[in-house]
Amino acid sequence: MKITPDNKLKKLIVVGDRVLIKPVRQSDRTESGLYLPPGVQEKEKIQSGYVIKVGPGYPLPLPADEDELWKGREEQVKYLPLQAQEGDLAIFLQKGAIEVIYEGEKYFIVPQSSILMLEREEEL
Repeated sequence: MKITPDNKLKKLIVVGDRVLIKPVRQSDRTESGLYLPPGVQEKEKIQSGYVIKVGPGYPLPLPADEDELWKGREEQVKYLPLQAQEGDLAIFLQKGAIEVIYEGEKYFIVPQSSILMLEREEEL
């Protein structure tokens, strides 16, 4: 399969409670006017970026009904979904993030617990 700008991230699978974020330049300001001053960014080590892909969420344990062992393990693992959605602007702590370079572009893999705030274009 040839990698193109349209499908280059389709091969990536984000696992668990993690989110793939494309950072924005620090001078960028959202349409609603959200802006992190440089002093806050340096002191708190806070970064912002757009959510590109989201993991399935937190796995939920399967019920331990021993009397139903004859049914087998046909059930798929169920997940509690994350609050973050693709396209959200995320403000997150760099301390919990892992920086990666993929296809020449910088991204962060961030656990949901490191995300401080989300801005979503649609009405909540």
